[in-house]
Amino acid sequence: MEPAYVVVLPVKPPARGKSRLQGIPDERRRGLAEAFALDTAAACLGSPSVAAVLAVTDDAAFALRLATAGCATVPDGGAGLNGALRQAAAEAVRRWPGLQPVALLADLPALRTADLDAALAALVPGGPSYVADADGTGTTLYTAPYDEFDPAFGADSAAAHRDAGALAVRGELASLRRDVDDLDDLRSAAAIGLGVETARAADGLV
Repeated sequence: MEPAYVVVLPVKPPARGKSRLQGIPDERRRGLAEAFALDTAAACLGSPSVAAVLAVTDDAAFALRLATAGCATVPDGGAGLNGALRQAAAEAVRRWPGLQPVALLADLPALRTADLDAALAALVPGGPSYVADADGTGTTLYTAPYDEFDPAFGADSAAAHRDAGALAVRGELASLRRDVDDLDDLRSAAAIGLGVETARAADGLV
């Protein structure tokens, strides 16, 4: 299979990420945020549909870890999540012309390559598409040809993407829909099966 996509992965500096993981020490919360991103990236890098993963982060030290894992990295530019994704998509198209950018949240620690591949295979060519999260209100994946790439992550993003004309990707896709914001989400992800890094970081919590 010829790769057709480049994943754009926004990674908030782990020291600030996952603030809703309450009741655990800050150092452990940081470790979980890092593990989520590394496992998400690993699942993407294992996909035959994905030519590259471009991680967007202002954490220079963690950018090195992501690079070691096989990602390309760029700073987020301070334009907010959606602005940073648009800038990164432009950089992705410059580096890998002809590939379609896919914005994917970096807090999918149970992500299976098979679910990502199934979602990408189900896309209707020529327009924007999105994958709603497990609750049905958020978005975990958004993609469009570069000239139509206009993500709207944030509150009620599934509705925002739908109202802007994006098509919802159907199917169970359990591991792709299960983003993690709090410990209940982490337990739900564990029931699917955590990635290697997260399983290690979450030992004793789930």
